[in-house]
Amino acid sequence: MYALLEMPGLDGVLDTMRLAVIVLASRTPSETGEVVIRTGELGRWIGLSASRTASSVVPGLRRSGMVEVETEPGEFGQDNALRCRLLPMWKACGVVGHPLNLKKSELATLLRLMEAVMAPGWAHRDGRVTPAGLLGERTGRSAATDRLALLLLVLEARETGRVRLCGGRVTKRYGRPTATLARLLGCSLSRAERALARLEDAGLVERPRKRTASGLQQESRLVVPAVAAAHSSPHADTGNGDRQAGSGGSDRCVGDLADTAGPDKGSLPSAKSQVNGVSGRCGSDEGDLANTADLHTDHPHLVTPVSSSAVSRGFSGEGRGGIRRRPERACVREQRTAEDATSESALPVAKAGPLRGEKPGEVHGGKAKSATAGVRPRWLFAVDERPRRRHRSVADLDDLRLRVALAPAAELWDRLNPGQQAVASQAALQALQEVAQIADDSTAPRLLADRLTDRLEEVGGQALVRDPMGWLLGRGLVQRPACADPRCDDGIRLDTRADCPTCTTVIADRRAQRARLRALADEQLAGAGTAQRHALYEQHLREHALREAARAEARRAREVVAVQARRAVAACRRAQQEAAAQARRSAPCAECGLPDAAGLCPQCTHRQRIQTLLHEAVDLAVAVRADLDDPDDAARLTEQCAADTKALLAKASRHDDSQPELRSLTEREVADRILAERRTSALRRLLRSEEADAEAETVYEMVLRRHPTAHRAAEEAAEQARHRTAQYLLQQRLGQLRVLRIRAAAGRLPQRTA
Repeated sequence: MYALLEMPGLDGVLDTMRLAVIVLASRTPSETGEVVIRTGELGRWIGLSASRTASSVVPGLRRSGMVEVETEPGEFGQDNALRCRLLPMWKACGVVGHPLNLKKSELATLLRLMEAVMAPGWAHRDGRVTPAGLLGERTGRSAATDRLALLLLVLEARETGRVRLCGGRVTKRYGRPTATLARLLGCSLSRAERALARLEDAGLVERPRKRTASGLQQESRLVVPAVAAAHSSPHADTGNGDRQAGSGGSDRCVGDLADTAGPDKGSLPSAKSQVNGVSGRCGSDEGDLANTADLHTDHPHLVTPVSSSAVSRGFSGEGRGGIRRRPERACVREQRTAEDATSESALPVAKAGPLRGEKPGEVHGGKAKSATAGVRPRWLFAVDERPRRRHRSVADLDDLRLRVALAPAAELWDRLNPGQQAVASQAALQALQEVAQIADDSTAPRLLADRLTDRLEEVGGQALVRDPMGWLLGRGLVQRPACADPRCDDGIRLDTRADCPTCTTVIADRRAQRARLRALADEQLAGAGTAQRHALYEQHLREHALREAARAEARRAREVVAVQARRAVAACRRAQQEAAAQARRSAPCAECGLPDAAGLCPQCTHRQRIQTLLHEAVDLAVAVRADLDDPDDAARLTEQCAADTKALLAKASRHDDSQPELRSLTEREVADRILAERRTSALRRLLRSEEADAEAETVYEMVLRRHPTAHRAAEEAAEQARHRTAQYLLQQRLGQLRVLRIRAAAGRLPQRTA
């Protein structure tokens, strides 16, 4: 799952996109690698409506480069049925060791898990109802985030329902469970806290807290009750023998925290409990730290094993393996020998330790590091080692076209966060594609850079842009045509970089119109003053603008009427086609009269196919044996071959009389075999014809003239020419036979002379 979510195409996208990719991955068949799903069904899986899925999720899947989507448009052009191919899984198919190279059983397990977490539920035709998953009925805002969060928590949970929490320093305001979910989702702590609160309100996760001996509550845990209930872990008793209360699986023992919040038991030494008087079992009031867990931050577990037999007298200096040193903070009466100093200097850590309240691995001065610094426990990789989106400048972009196009807005790009940079890069790529459709691909980045330069000059420079993201998406990267020409951008042709001639024509027309209106005002008020003539001129301009607006509105109305008429005609045509198709489907069989057989039932179709095969076999035999210039001979030989072929078919299928249902299948196989044998026999007969011999001899001599010593090549070329000639002669004779039969049916046979 992490290998799929860490793909570059999902960097900075919404949770709806990430969840849609996971849903498609879980529903991908192992045989074909392509999943066919309707847009509405995909929206039900991710908690969105069909329209929202078609307008935002499906285009986002195409832009991400993760999914190859082929659509079947519906009545209004929407994406009705989607044929999706998840490219990372498609490329990983057959790659040994790849995390996305899943077997059929693994895909089935993933689908079962997805159904248990977020299946929308179905009502079958027979009345059965498949219930929805844990979050199947959760729709609307943040539904995809909740589903993705619960899925990742279920994957991180152990059999007891406990989710292993991340280590290190976390913000006390939110706590370790929220930090764990934030690292799983790759989002902020506040957003993870809201998602965790929604899941907790729905009863899907729990954060029980541990009560210490003093009565205060310590850090909380993170439990998924459904996982514990699914594994049916045994009940656990509290210190007083009562069972813990909870829903789902919280009343079951979820194990030791050392197993959940740290490495495996085998890699950690047994630490003495630092809280007395509290039962070591797990209950609803326990927290992050069990009685056997160490109360310090995560460190590499490179420690000396402690043997229980070595502790004989219970002193603090014992149980340290082969190094017999005293504690770090020696009292006044404790003497430090030279041997102790030598043994301490050989330790892999500095003198500072947990007893001083300092981090092991750092000297008190803070300049030296231990040999194990930077080593992290293996279990943290699933939570804390996910690649984070880093801030990238324009010069760091992988695409050379983007580096050239966005160079004028480099300062604006640096002011964007990583998520905004991902969205802006997609918008820039789309703008490059639009420009490349008009101009050349090689000049598209330069043209987009010129557009950004012109737009920045309009606002006075990059420093005066308050909202870089909004300016890039709404003003800098978009095309602003000043006329009806699609190649126009602010009065400049994108393909020639010259002034747009259409804009020039429009401006000239407007100036001419203004000149005519001014001349009309001067003519009407010849002796009046300048102010009166200007007022009349403005009135004429307003009247002209109103007339143009009325004409434009009428033109748009006519276009709407025309579009509606075309849609009505198309709907009528579709209705006629559907009616005709329905009439064809409901037509009875032309031979046996079976109703709703589309004109011919399957049994009659099978019989017609057998008759067609027999006729072709008869034609092959007659074409190579009969004299095609003699109609009587061709007719006599056709009757004889037809009778022989029917007798052969009846003889070959005679043993199937005991099973009438298999007789038709046997007749079809026999007819196919007869046709193949007749074709082979006809070609073999024509291979020995004079035309084939002459063609083969000609090709043999031609090859030898070019290459005198290539006898084998000449023989192969001659044999190929012989087969081509035989096939040509067979097709020619079959055509002559058809023409002869057509003329005979029309009564236009030529009269033979005596």
